Amino acid sequence: MSATRLPLPSVEELSADQRRVYDAIASGPRGSVPALFMAFMHNAELADRVQALGALLRYDTSLEPRLSELAILAVARHWSCQYEWHWHAPEAARAGLPEAVIEAIKHRRPPPLSAEDEVTVYDFTCELQSNRAVSDETYDRALALLGAAGVVELTALNGYYAMIAMTLNEHRVPLPDGAAPQLPI
Repeated sequence: MSATRLPLPSVEELSADQRRVYDAIASGPRGSVPALFMAFMHNAELADRVQALGALLRYDTSLEPRLSELAILAVARHWSCQYEWHWHAPEAARAGLPEAVIEAIKHRRPPPLSAEDEVTVYDFTCELQSNRAVSDETYDRALALLGAAGVVELTALNGYYAMIAMTLNEHRVPLPDGAAPQLPI
C-alpha cells in the first residue's frame, strides 16, 4: 500500500473542537488515539460520533469479546484491511479465539470453529459482507443464539467495521511505524 492519500493532522494542529474529541478518545476505553481517528478528525463531529459508536459496539454490547472480534476479523479479511487486521488479530487472540482460527481467516480458509455461537457469528458475518444479506436459516440461528439485541448489535458491528475498513483502505491510513502488512492480498 502506498503512502496515505489524506494528511493526518498532528495533535498540535488540532482546533479546539478537534482537541476535545481527541482528548475524549484518549481518555476512553481505547486509551490512545489511533491514526484511524485522526483521518476522521477532518470533521470533528464525525470523528466524535464514529468513535462513540465504535466504543459502544466494541465494549458495550451483549456480544462476548471473542464473538465481536471474530466478526471484526471476518470483516477485515473481507475488505483486506491491513490496519483493521493489525489491531484486531491480537485482540481476537486475547479474547480467546485460537490461533488456528485467526490464521484460517487470514488465509481465506474455513476456520476450524466448533462452538455453535462462533459458527453462527462467522456465517452471519460472511454472508452479510459477501451477499449484503443473510439467509433466513442463518438469521434464525443467530436470533436463537444471540437474541434480538445480539442480532441487531452484530449487524451494526458488521456495518461499522465495513465503514472503518473502507475509510482506512480508501485514505490509505498507514500501519503504525515498523508494522508490516499481515494479510496476504
